Amino acid sequence: MAPMGIRLSPLGVAVFCLLGVAVLYHLYSGVISNHLAAFRQRRNVDLRDLLALSVEAAILGGKEVKRVHEEKGLQEKSKGKTREGANDPLTMGDLESHRKMYNLIKNTFPEITVNSEEHDSVVDKSLSWSRVIPSEIAEKITGQNEVPAESVTVWIDPLDATQEYTESLLKYVTTMVCVAVDGKPVIGVIHKPFTDFTAWSLGQEANVHARSSYSTTPPKVIISRSHSGQVKSYVHEAFGNSTTIVQAGGAGYKVLSLLDLPAGESMDQADVYIHITFIKKWDICAGDALLRALGGHMMTLKGEEIDYRDAPLNKGGLVASVGVEHKDLLDKLPPWDLEKH
Repeated sequence: MAPMGIRLSPLGVAVFCLLGVAVLYHLYSGVISNHLAAFRQRRNVDLRDLLALSVEAAILGGKEVKRVHEEKGLQEKSKGKTREGANDPLTMGDLESHRKMYNLIKNTFPEITVNSEEHDSVVDKSLSWSRVIPSEIAEKITGQNEVPAESVTVWIDPLDATQEYTESLLKYVTTMVCVAVDGKPVIGVIHKPFTDFTAWSLGQEANVHARSSYSTTPPKVIISRSHSGQVKSYVHEAFGNSTTIVQAGGAGYKVLSLLDLPAGESMDQADVYIHITFIKKWDICAGDALLRALGGHMMTLKGEEIDYRDAPLNKGGLVASVGVEHKDLLDKLPPWDLEKH
């Protein structure tokens, strides 16, 4: 007697085949999705490319800042009051610069985190990086400098010194881009749109230099134009009543005042930059990177390094210098409770 077999109707065969296909689909889709996830995690970006892009973004934003001011189209309004009670203005210069800078960087590297001082719903997919590496960058930065995309955080300040911008104190105005890797600032770009000067750094390379000498007995200290009374008292307590204090707008400008800039740049000069209230990281990250490249420091008043991974607010104040013994400066600073001020 022949062994009994299992016979499937045509419908059964069709169902069996469909089940097989479904099983294979889920198996392969899982494998493919895992491979795609692994690919995304392994995606690297080259820091030289990011530097060239950051310079291009800062210059592009600067052109908008200058254009809006020349066309007298500021359309100034207030974002409210700062924690210290000062007016926090917003202009079309801020917004137009943000739109150019933010969209250019996100269109080029959509997988990296980009934080900007301004927020806007305008998306411009037409902006694309030129892919040009400026000659001065190509000469100084050679070889590959790749880092994982997920380790990168970019901080944009589309218009630093907005208050001064509204007052036509244009020497203080800058646009800035900073690239942090695992929270450490490695690329800094500070662009002055009204003189078309750009300072940049990557790692230990930069197109600017520290001055040949600095004074610390006492230093010349640069501080914010806003709420200078408390800062003056703090500085005099730290370094003595004979200390010269320079008031200026813009964190980017204050960092540049510590450096040796070309003769055509009309700048105040200072030995130390001190800030004793809360400050946002897009204001200071680029300057931090520049100072590090030159062997300088930007730390909290307690001597802590600033982490640029996530939260935008630096609550520790700051003291910045280059070409001096930074620890000696920190040792002279009196205790200061930022939460109470």
